[in-house]
Amino acid sequence: MESTIAQKQTFRDQLPTADASGGRRWLYPRSTSGRFTRWRTVVAVVLLVALFAGPFVWVNGHPLFLFNVLERRFIFFGVMFWPQDFYLVAIGLLTFIVFVALFTVVYGRVWCGWACPQTIFMEMVFRKIEGWIEGDHNARKRLDAGPWTTEKVVKKSLKHGVFFLMSFAISNTFLAYLIGRDQWLTLITDDPAQHLGGLTAMLVFTAVFYLVFAWLREIVCTTICPYGRLQGVLLDKNSLLVAYDYIRGEPRGKRVKTGPSGGEELSVKSSVRPSTHHAQKGDCVDCKLCVQVCPMGIDIRNGTQLECINCTLCVDACDGVMDKIDRPRGLIRLDSQAGIEEGKPFRFSGRILAYSVVLVALLGLIGFLLVSRPVVDATVLRAPGQLFQREPGGHVSNLYLVEIINKTYRPMPVQLRVNQPGATLRFVQPIASVPAGELIKGSFFIQLPEKTIRQNSTPLRIDVLAGDEIVDQIQTTFLGPVK
Repeated sequence: MESTIAQKQTFRDQLPTADASGGRRWLYPRSTSGRFTRWRTVVAVVLLVALFAGPFVWVNGHPLFLFNVLERRFIFFGVMFWPQDFYLVAIGLLTFIVFVALFTVVYGRVWCGWACPQTIFMEMVFRKIEGWIEGDHNARKRLDAGPWTTEKVVKKSLKHGVFFLMSFAISNTFLAYLIGRDQWLTLITDDPAQHLGGLTAMLVFTAVFYLVFAWLREIVCTTICPYGRLQGVLLDKNSLLVAYDYIRGEPRGKRVKTGPSGGEELSVKSSVRPSTHHAQKGDCVDCKLCVQVCPMGIDIRNGTQLECINCTLCVDACDGVMDKIDRPRGLIRLDSQAGIEEGKPFRFSGRILAYSVVLVALLGLIGFLLVSRPVVDATVLRAPGQLFQREPGGHVSNLYLVEIINKTYRPMPVQLRVNQPGATLRFVQPIASVPAGELIKGSFFIQLPEKTIRQNSTPLRIDVLAGDEIVDQIQTTFLGPVK
């Protein structure tokens, strides 16, 4: 009993994935079933289908998603974005951070267990493949501990071969998000020698995903991903967590069969020091199923821990045990620390209200900016290294460079108009329209009569028109001689 107490008090002294010597302790989570597991499976299937289908879904001739970093083209839910829209990206990231903070304050780390791609691929794809090939948790443990027999070589080779193929499929999907469906199809159907860069990127992505899912696994969640540590400063006593009801569960212990009828005695054979008040009321039978099913290798009965990803597998495992011993479900459940200790229901606190107000304000701001975003964006810069040129007829000219982006999916007629008395604008190569979703570059001269120039740098305004509508206005300067 004393050794159990000492173990409970010192569980934070070592990582659940490390042995006594500091080496890697491989985890063999036990499979379970239950209502949360079924819902997680449904959510995972929906998200996996959406992820793999995303780059291949096109609407009205354009992709639904595209994150082409090389060509600086981004499409999100069919809306096209360019580097000139970076302010929207910045506000969007800020909105996402506030949303994550609010979501964590209310629901804890549920994102990690239910929606994170790392968890979904690991638990719903790679761990399933491992179970189909090598067997259940005990069979996998025996296989790893045993000698290298023909059976072990075959199973390990088959498993890692399938892992590599799955990693290859995932890397192709992510590459399709980056370069687009059409370029990806060209990459995989054309001569590989003509696309060595793309092939190299595909193999690098494959190696990274294989390393993550075949070797790193839970280390990604505990060491690489910063969100696990971030939740420590976001959670409070009212946050919903996967929590063990120690008030109801302690003192824990095995239930014993007594009596001639073989009936179950209600008292417990305690494995921890009982209190006088709860000596006969502990519902935890110390079966350790909650530990065996945990993909992070922790004991949820020790309280909230950084490694917990709120996957709720321990909830289903414990509910199954409670059903068998005819006790109410919920010994391990989604609840807050205040709910466990004081029986208080979830409340909408001032902290949640503050986060909600900020989030709504940011959503309103980004919505307004999206609606008011110009369909054509132009950038005008004076040609570098150029001052001014005198021209016949008493005129002075400046050379300008222009970039015009069409953010729509239809060709856009454009024209530039300088808003300055006596000024004329002449393109080196005329620009009449901008193709759908494209960026074009050009150059033009602005001429002013020399007698109208009153200063070295004259401010000018250039109007960008799409048809008869002014869609953008650009402020620039005109350099000229002053006598």
